[in-house]
Amino acid sequence: MGLFGKKFKKGLTKTRNSFFKRIFSILRGGKLSREDIEEIEELLVLADVSIETTEMLIEKLLEAKGDPLVELEKLLIEILSGDTSLHFADAPPTVISVVGVNGTGKTTTIGKLAYYLKNEYRKNVVLAAADTFRAAAIDQLKIWAQKAGTDFIAHQMGSDPAAVAYDAVNHAKATGKDVVIIDTAGRLHTKYNLMNELNKIHRVTKKIVPDSPHEVLLIVDATTGQNGLVQAQKFKEAVNITGLVITKLDGTAKGGIAITIREKLGIPIKFVGLGENIDDFEVFSAEDFVKSLFEEA
Repeated sequence: MGLFGKKFKKGLTKTRNSFFKRIFSILRGGKLSREDIEEIEELLVLADVSIETTEMLIEKLLEAKGDPLVELEKLLIEILSGDTSLHFADAPPTVISVVGVNGTGKTTTIGKLAYYLKNEYRKNVVLAAADTFRAAAIDQLKIWAQKAGTDFIAHQMGSDPAAVAYDAVNHAKATGKDVVIIDTAGRLHTKYNLMNELNKIHRVTKKIVPDSPHEVLLIVDATTGQNGLVQAQKFKEAVNITGLVITKLDGTAKGGIAITIREKLGIPIKFVGLGENIDDFEVFSAEDFVKSLFEEA
């Protein structure tokens, strides 16, 4: 297991120790009894794998002829695998819109993503403070822009969020910057007018860069469990989500929610947050994730 795999293993310690360590013990025993199957089913549900996903996994596990542990790992990797790459514009700037409800770690994730793009891809990044409803959100993003060493575009609190996005994309185009990351308001998925505003932001960026946004990343807090799935479903109905970022995986024993969201929505998980530091941000790996759930400490 490489460096990234070790980070996954450390980040998933709570989930592994709470649920998957026991599943590992049962499956390693070989032939499964009815009681074993029932216990595995219960443990998966407790880890926030949905009932439907759990039933599907159990059904396929019972049909499998090989080693049950190997079969379950293979099934989970199959569910979680997807295109983790970021899609950049043919000609800069690339526009990335970041959406999600308050408290999911959205602004923090934007700072980490900006740092990642600057260091891994050598991209010049602009952060746009389009969450204009809260002064704290603007201030927080400014701090992350300073940490990541990126440009920062903001208007006053209460300004039109779409105007901020427009100015940021214009600035990037005029100054030859590579990527614009737009921080949108942490809107509640039940507020129809706020979802309309999100669509307005995307319409405005298209006026400057016609095929933008090139990525719409939804931030999902792993600690919110099934609520995270509900949020993801609502956002998917409102905008074209291209990828998920699962945050706070290190802070929950219920990391199984990642499996459910990926299986239910069909949206690839592109990144995960595994800590508080600016570099605690990893490209998602289905194989590393699954191996980290089952590997012995």
